[in-house]
Amino acid sequence: MSDPADPDPDALLLVGDIGGTKTDLAVVGGAGGPRQRLAYRRYPSREYGRLEDIVQAFRSEFSDLDVTAACFDVAGPVVGGTAQLTNLPWELEEAALARELGLRRAWLVNDLVATAAAVPLLGPDELDVVQAGEPFPGGAIAVLAPGTGLGEAFLTMDGDGYRPQASEGGHSAFSPADEVEMELLRHLWRRYEHVSVERVASGIGIPNVYEFLRDGQGHAESAALAARLAGAGDRTYPIIEAAMDPQTPDPLARATVDLFLQVLGTEAANLALKVLATGGIYLAGGIAQRLCERLPESGFLEALRRSGRFRSTLERVPIAIVRGEVALLGVASVGLRLNAVLSAGT
Repeated sequence: MSDPADPDPDALLLVGDIGGTKTDLAVVGGAGGPRQRLAYRRYPSREYGRLEDIVQAFRSEFSDLDVTAACFDVAGPVVGGTAQLTNLPWELEEAALARELGLRRAWLVNDLVATAAAVPLLGPDELDVVQAGEPFPGGAIAVLAPGTGLGEAFLTMDGDGYRPQASEGGHSAFSPADEVEMELLRHLWRRYEHVSVERVASGIGIPNVYEFLRDGQGHAESAALAARLAGAGDRTYPIIEAAMDPQTPDPLARATVDLFLQVLGTEAANLALKVLATGGIYLAGGIAQRLCERLPESGFLEALRRSGRFRSTLERVPIAIVRGEVALLGVASVGLRLNAVLSAGT
């Protein structure tokens, strides 16, 4: 991602990836680019009452690094410079953060915007290719991250570089693509007034799919997995682990994962068609990485390509899974660009 102004090598930027479980903070400098961290620490988010308290602990440890601005990505929508975090009782506001932290400026961006911003910076060793495709230079890029919920974002070419754009597409209505998915929708309507696509294609959706196949489609549940799920606070990963067992995959768990991936494929196509993502489709997050081997064997690709007259278009779109955590890299990229603009204007 190209910056519109030359970065000031003396301007240090504090960047952070703020999540319900952990908060990653780092310092980056203009000359080093977003990958070069001058300092880095990870903090347990719930052990602190406010983001400001975490930042103060970090700055106390690295007091020799004089940051002048900050950019944080947060798990939740950012509107008008404010954000209410999805999994923490924190309400953040850019001006208040800058004032309390003694900075020239603080910016907030959505976590999927940060993830999207990292995509143009990734090398081949940071991606698992699902479909090589034929990327169109400068074409829009779609990003989906099935985590606890379903995060979505996209990138568009703006002058000399890609710019990430926010989306809350995961909360749009789930649209069935076949008879089984229609029955799944009817099953979920009994529980939810609005069945969003993340009720199926996300971490919170996987147990919903499991229950539907067990209770509504007659799939037998093994006693061992039933016992494990009964004692689990979060049932998503036990289902995934049972499905991906290399020796004896659980049939119901495997069917759950396959239906989940089929719906995710349809939603990837929906986003790609809406933004005309000829530059590629990228899947991020731990669930996508864990299911990397299963994804090509499931109905994901066929569901994605099943788009009528645009099938040939989607067959040419590159598809890849992002390895590792990249939000901190992305928020550093966004922050350095914004800081360069701020420095150029003063």
